[in-house]
Order: sequence, then structure tokens, then C-alpha cells
Amino acid sequence: MKDMDENIAGLMAEIGAAARMAASELAFASSQAKTDALEHAAQVIWDRRDALLTANEADLDFGAAKGLSSAMMDRLRLTEDRIEAMCDSIRAVARQSDPIGETIEEWDRPTGLHIRKVRTPLGVIGVIYESRPNVTADAGALALKSGNAVILRGGSESFHSARVIHEGLLDGLRHAGLPEAAIQIVPTRAREAVSVMLAMTDTIDVIVPRGGKGLVGLVQREARVPVFAHLEGICHIYIDKNADPVKARAVVINAKTRRTGICGAAECLLIHRDLAQGLGQQILTDLMVEGVEVRAGDGLAGSVEATEADWGTEYLDKVIAAKLVDDVDDAIAHIRRYGSGHTEAVLTEDDAVADRFFTRLDSAILMRNASTQFADGGEFGMGAEIGIATGKMHARGPVGARELTSFKYLVTGDGTVRR
Repeated sequence: MKDMDENIAGLMAEIGAAARMAASELAFASSQAKTDALEHAAQVIWDRRDALLTANEADLDFGAAKGLSSAMMDRLRLTEDRIEAMCDSIRAVARQSDPIGETIEEWDRPTGLHIRKVRTPLGVIGVIYESRPNVTADAGALALKSGNAVILRGGSESFHSARVIHEGLLDGLRHAGLPEAAIQIVPTRAREAVSVMLAMTDTIDVIVPRGGKGLVGLVQREARVPVFAHLEGICHIYIDKNADPVKARAVVINAKTRRTGICGAAECLLIHRDLAQGLGQQILTDLMVEGVEVRAGDGLAGSVEATEADWGTEYLDKVIAAKLVDDVDDAIAHIRRYGSGHTEAVLTEDDAVADRFFTRLDSAILMRNASTQFADGGEFGMGAEIGIATGKMHARGPVGARELTSFKYLVTGDGTVRR
């Protein structure tokens, strides 16, 4: 490993060149071959679940020694149920229609030209991620489905788990006769590998970071390769005066407590002032009963008093901020100031309020009467996601197989010349 770490640049150059060659083959690989590879990989990973759980125990020990937060440890932890869900996601991606070659638009010109706009792979995707070993499976599956080669650089915490999952993906590629370099994993914990990846403009077409603010911020600052990323998931829920009490209480509890360490967890409640002594306070009490620390603004009773620093904070823990607002416009103004453009929800039975919320906010995902925990590619029917993009160029929201494509124009004439 020491010799390997001393020549990271050379190692990464070899990985990049192999990925580029594999991508050229995947661009025209048959849909059946890709489906077969993924179905086989899912079964292999499931069959090796005991080995995967053993590897994960080693990763959890490493993470504990490193002092990871409870939220990060939760992201790192695998259980048999989570492994089953991961395999189900791979199978769901396998069953999707192949986006490559799909006609997006077509039209005829008066000159006699027939023009088709069709989906084509991006090429080589680099994925840099922390803790969550299932990203290895999601990224590998989505990249393969969309005809892209992928270079995976997992976090040091998930080093052992990621390798067992990767071996299952390789078995799938071999089974289907596809190039093994289509899904590669960087075989070192050395941080230099990340810096090298961010500058591999000759071989990597896009970088996708999955992790905390520190990692994503680093990638966005230093990458020379285009990036699909979200910096933070500061998700808001606005509880309107016309919210249904039963729906609102259920949605807020789920949005905050189902899994606090994911980017779709609610981090801030905006409560209509008319609900301060009624439904709004009841929901804060519900949260505190569930063990959530409520950082409450003026007019609300919580665990502690909120400060300015609480607006715009991604806690990724059993903590939530709460504030009274005058109406939907006041909620919108708060979200515009403090939000991260990820996911916001409105709880209301008033169509006009919901329409205003949807029209005047520009976050990647907007929801009505639904938990922000649904901000997930699998829940959107994509099988899995490679990340949630909050930028406005190319991909936005959950990045599934279709979002990992570009397009080209196929133009047909009949001896047609331009006058």
C-alpha cells in the first residue's frame, strides 16, 4: 500500500485511461447485457451479505475510533435490511428502460433534413463519497445503466464495505461480458487521490461528491472537472394556518425523525403565527417527546432558545429550529435567505397557498403535504440516485440514470445541400 500511495498520480492516470476505454465500449453495449450485469451483481451481493456485514463491522470500528458523529455512524452502518434494500435498488435500476439511444425530440426541416435529438452517455463519472457504503452500489448501477464508466473513491470509513460491494459489481460485469474497468474503485485511502481526481479533465467528464459540507465544499472549490453537487440539505417545512392537523403532525415527525442523518431530513419549521398556541406548539411538543431538541424562536416554547446561527444550519441530528412567520410570503422570504436550494415542503389544504409556495420558490424539490424524507431518487422511481443536485445546469434534484446522459443530434438528408 505504501508504494501505491507514493505514486497516486500514476495510479489515477491508469484508472482514468482504463475508464475512458471502458466508456467507449459501454456507449454501445446492449441493454440486455447491462440488465444482466446488474441483476447478477444484486444476487451476488445478497449471497455475500455475511461477508459484507463482517467488513462493515471493521468499518464501524474504524469510524468509532475516528470519532465519527452518530449521524455519520448511522450512514456507515449496514444491516441485513439495508443490504436487501441496496440489492433491491440495483434490481430496480436494472428493470428501468435503457436511456441510451432514446429519442428526446425529432423534427423535419423545409430543407429536407430529418433531425433527431438522442440520449448519449456522459462518458466517465467520478464519484467521491463519505461513509455510506451503499453509494458504491447506487453509483455503479446508475453509471452502468446510463452507459458510463465510473471511478469510485469511497471514504476511508467505508473502505472494507465498499470493496465487498465492488466485487459483487465486478462479478456482474464479468457475467455479462462487459469490461471490468467500467466500475473501478480507487484502492487506497490516500487523500491525494481526491485532489488528483478533481484535476483529471482528460479522462473524467463529471464529478459527483456525496458527503458532508466539508467534502462537497472542497470539491466545488478545487474541481477543474464539472461538478454535480449540493453543499447542504437545509430542508424547511412551512406549516400554514390551513394545514390539516393530523397530516401535519405525522409529516413533521417523519421528516425529522425517520433518519436524521440524511440530506432530506427537515432542519427548520416555519409555523404560521396563528398556530403558535395550537397546532404549531403541539407539533413542537410531539418532537420533544421523540427526543428532538427544538431550538425555538420568539413566541414558541422549545428545548432551548434559537439564535441567528440556527437559521440555515444543517444539523443531521435530532435537532430542529422553529420560527413563527406571518404568512406564506414570510416563509418564502426566510427560505430564500437561509435555504440551500435542496427540498422544501408546505403543509396546507389551501390550493392558493400551495401554488404560491411552488411558484415563488426555486429549490430543486418542492413538496406539499409530504415528508421531505421522500427527497430520494429511489422514492422518485429512479431505482436509486447518485446524488441530489441543487445547481441549475444540466441535472437538478435526484440524479438518476437519465440525468447521467447528454445528447447528440442525428441528422439525415438525401443528398441535401445548403443554399
